[in-house]
This record gives sequence, C-alpha cells and structure tokens, in this order.
Amino acid sequence: MSESTIITGQFVRISQTPASIGERALALIIDYFFLFIYTVGISIILSKLHIHAFSSFSFFFLFVIIYLPIVCYSLLCEVFNYGQSLGKRLMNIRVVKADGSTPSLSSYLLRWLLFPIDLPITGGLGILFVLLTKNHQRLGDLAGGTMVIKEKNYRKIQVSLDEYDYLTKGYHPVYPSATDLSLEQVNVINKTLTSGQKDRARRVKLLAEKVRTLLNIKQTEGNDEKFLQTLLRDYQYFALEEI
Repeated sequence: MSESTIITGQFVRISQTPASIGERALALIIDYFFLFIYTVGISIILSKLHIHAFSSFSFFFLFVIIYLPIVCYSLLCEVFNYGQSLGKRLMNIRVVKADGSTPSLSSYLLRWLLFPIDLPITGGLGILFVLLTKNHQRLGDLAGGTMVIKEKNYRKIQVSLDEYDYLTKGYHPVYPSATDLSLEQVNVINKTLTSGQKDRARRVKLLAEKVRTLLNIKQTEGNDEKFLQTLLRDYQYFALEEI
C-alpha cells in the first residue's frame, strides 16, 4: 500500500495513506443512497403540500430545495464538514491537501467542477488516474492539489529534533491531554505566544481559558503564558515518543 509522507509547518512529519479506489467507490455509493432518500423524502413532502413546478416561484423553490443541494452536495459537504461527505465519513476517509493541510475553497471547487470529467462524461477516466497515480488522485485531485486519505492512518511519525532541542532527556509531561491538540491548535498557541501585538496579554489569557475548557484541565501551574508554554512542551514530548 502506498504511503505519502510530508513535513508540516510545525516541523511534524505526517504519514497519510491514500484511500483505495474501493473505499472511494463505496463512499460514493453511500452518498448516492443518501441523495436518493433525500429526493424521495422531499418529493413526498412537496406533493402533500401540493407544491408543483408550474409557477416561477415554485420552480425557484424546487431548485433551491431539491436540485441545488443535490448538484452541490459533495462541494457543500467537503467545505463545511472538513473534507468529508456522509459517505466519506462512514468510510473513515477524508479530502486533504497533498501537504497534509486543509484544502482551500478553490481546491474543493476544482474537485467538484472536474468530477463530471472524471466519471460521467468520460466514462470513468478519473478511475484510471486513481489507479495509476502514486497518491490515488483523480483529475480533480491533481488540479486542486488534494488527495483522499484514510483518516485512521493520518498520524504523526516523527518530529524535527532541531525544532524541539530544548526538551531535556529527563523531561516529564505535566498535561497528558496535550495529545488531544491538533496541529492547527498547536499552531494557534505558538503564534499567540510569539505575537508582538499590543493586546498580547489579553489574547494569551483568552486562549488559555479556551484551551483549559477544551482539554478539561481544572488546575494549571503558573500563569496563563507558562501554562501554554508547558502545554506546547508536553505536546512535543508525546510527539517525540512516536519516533
């Protein structure tokens, strides 16, 4: 099984395994099933309400309620559900950028616009690309710089020792829940601590309170800044354990 390894901006190496064509196909079938149930359900409701597509208002209403969500289903799901449609969520796969980051709106849009060329129009040209490319990318993925990965295999496997050389050999972590932090959250904490803005103290205090609530930490050592710094060190400690 092929595996893609990249380095993030936090100097953490990420191992991500591309989803197989079978997993992607099953996710698509599940999505179509949900869309079928949605269409039938809405149609029954509209028929009971005696709404028909004869007037201009009714046509607009039907377009917004039925046709638009169906046509834009994958785009809307991926944009608002962090790269997962219902099918992808059930199959435990997700759309990410090839570098491991979250795709931009333009990346999602390119995937969505090129889907007809990948499947319906060309009769499955995208399947050939999925089979032949290293990261199992269809044309939409190649254009958007994205790939579909197995979520359970999206993990940290190595940390740059140059970045975290201040951790001593005998360091003992204070907050075990630091392992629950995401890379994005770690990046926010680091940027806040290194910020030179005038309201830095207020931002640090608000962030510390939010992090305590998020990680369910009742008691902390030192002030808010020391707490966040310790939390970062603990995160680095647990990441280093995976080497």
